[in-house]
Amino acid sequence: MYGCQQVLINSPPDVMAVLEYVCSEANKLYNCGLYYARQIYFKTHQYIGKYTLDKQLKSNLHFKALRSCVAQQTLRSVYEAFVSYWKLLSMWKRGELPDKPRIPKYRKKGFYQFVYPKQWLKLIGNEIKFSLGKQVKTWFKLDSFSLPMPSNLRFENIKEVRIIPRNRCFYAEFVYQLEIQDQGLNQDNALGIDPGLNNWLTCVSNVGTSFILDGKHLKSVNRWYNKQVSTIKEGKPQGLWSNRLAKITEKRNRQMRDAVNKAARIVVNHCLDNHIGTIVFGWNDEVKKEINLGKKNNQSFVSIPTARLKNRIAQLCELYGIRFIETEESYTSKASFLDGDIIPVHGAKPEGWKSSGKRTKRGLFRTGNNWYINADCNGAANIIRKVATTLNLDLSPVNRGVLTRPQKLKFWSAKKTLRNGVLTRCEASA
Repeated sequence: MYGCQQVLINSPPDVMAVLEYVCSEANKLYNCGLYYARQIYFKTHQYIGKYTLDKQLKSNLHFKALRSCVAQQTLRSVYEAFVSYWKLLSMWKRGELPDKPRIPKYRKKGFYQFVYPKQWLKLIGNEIKFSLGKQVKTWFKLDSFSLPMPSNLRFENIKEVRIIPRNRCFYAEFVYQLEIQDQGLNQDNALGIDPGLNNWLTCVSNVGTSFILDGKHLKSVNRWYNKQVSTIKEGKPQGLWSNRLAKITEKRNRQMRDAVNKAARIVVNHCLDNHIGTIVFGWNDEVKKEINLGKKNNQSFVSIPTARLKNRIAQLCELYGIRFIETEESYTSKASFLDGDIIPVHGAKPEGWKSSGKRTKRGLFRTGNNWYINADCNGAANIIRKVATTLNLDLSPVNRGVLTRPQKLKFWSAKKTLRNGVLTRCEASA
């Protein structure tokens, strides 16, 4: 299993100039490779081979302007783009995709990421040396550039380093080997997760625990970003971009990444602390495109990176040996868990089906016995019930008390705490 760590590059101007040059040449080489691959496809209806572009573009000026390993990795991404297109096209022909995929398009003028495999890197002191190749040395009398080595990583574990340009900043992404840390958790203990907006994640387990990750702060951050962008672009032409827009966009993206990492860590730490070996995540495939929550809620919901959070939780589950299950969440919010209502599958609701309870104001759900429980906790419990029969889960510990008073966690105000003797900021305060 591989992990990655991104580090913002704050190097002297001469190093930043080299990064701009290499990213610019990588972008031009990508378009050259894409042009050749597209022409082959249009004229012969065949896809480019894995190593064909390396042979055909070896004498290309942009190929020579890069280290050979960097140029090959850039052209390899063109091949991978066509492989993805071919697979999607096959799925569309089989009726598995509603829309026909489009052939890969050219990149706009600007920068593209480049990759250095481990064998082309050298550690000198506490810096990593990146060689630039003979042609660059001939042109600019420059043979390499260096970046600081992260103190929390070992050079021996690094597999490759990617330099990623984003919003007029440069990031060094270190890809390294991770050892799976199987904690021997009980897979009969399950945690159901219901994603939302104000309550970003509502979690209920069959060991008698429940908590809510508050999403109002993230919603506020996103709304403030949209307001700033609207103010800057007011009365300006379509497609306007500026240094100010790049700055506030990058700030917002960093806040979102931080929220995703903290929220995923809170969920996984809860599983480790309570010996929970299964996570059931409620998710509908079209949740990003076809939700019907009103104009304002739609805009907020689609902008919140819940899909990235789901993927991050799945990655951490793989690292710690936790079983991750994704299930559709249709009717989980309407059915009453405590009354044992049948939960239909999407598109297969029985005629005359009616819930025993009803959702009321202020986020509450009224059951058939006139008990008031948290509506989102009711949904999270029903998400577990969707797979309980298949996984043979015991849901008797999920009672009225668990569903009535969940703990509310605010990941943005996390305090420093000790976990297994290690200081961390990933635990949340209630």
